[in-house]
Amino acid sequence: MMESGSLPHTQTGLLGAVQGPVLPADHLAAAQSGADLPTRPQRPWGPTLRPKRTPGHQPMLYNALKLAHVLSLIVWLGGMVFAHFFLRPAVQALEPLQRVRLMHDVLQRFLAAVGVAVLLVLASGLWMIGLLAHQATQAGGHFAMPLDWTTMATLGLVMMAIFGHIRFALLRRLQRAVAASDAPAGGRALASIRSWVAVNLALGLAIVVVTLLV
Repeated sequence: MMESGSLPHTQTGLLGAVQGPVLPADHLAAAQSGADLPTRPQRPWGPTLRPKRTPGHQPMLYNALKLAHVLSLIVWLGGMVFAHFFLRPAVQALEPLQRVRLMHDVLQRFLAAVGVAVLLVLASGLWMIGLLAHQATQAGGHFAMPLDWTTMATLGLVMMAIFGHIRFALLRRLQRAVAASDAPAGGRALASIRSWVAVNLALGLAIVVVTLLV
């Protein structure tokens, strides 16, 4: 028998599963006193949505472009680090003309590879921006490049211009010095190349810092 005003005890089945709801202590006290059940703040349904930079309809294409972009930058920046900090000091022990010829051969191969990397960086970057702009337009919005992307694009264009000066002006000057066996002229060309490579390397590291920290 149950006393008047008391709540029925919950019963368990054969497997010990609770039949009926188990009320929290504050709800149980409110039910016994006849007061309204306390309410608790409700959490919004679903996760908080944040804007993404990966287009939802073409994620594989976007990721492939991003991979090509990053790998090309690794070739470019990594090659400059190697040439500036490791190769150049190592060849100082060679005779001047021998050093100029060796650096000419290395730079000719390296700058040819960087030329391909620069084209890939430019093409993949523009393609990724185009995908995001197209997605924003289709969604009825307006595409605006983030600050880190704007900085990266601006500094990247400056780096490409410096690379063009090294590849099409300074390297040709070095080639003429090697063909004439003119070690002093070759040394001056190498000094100019070294200075501009240092500038490009600093710009490249600035891009990495801005992209990761901003």
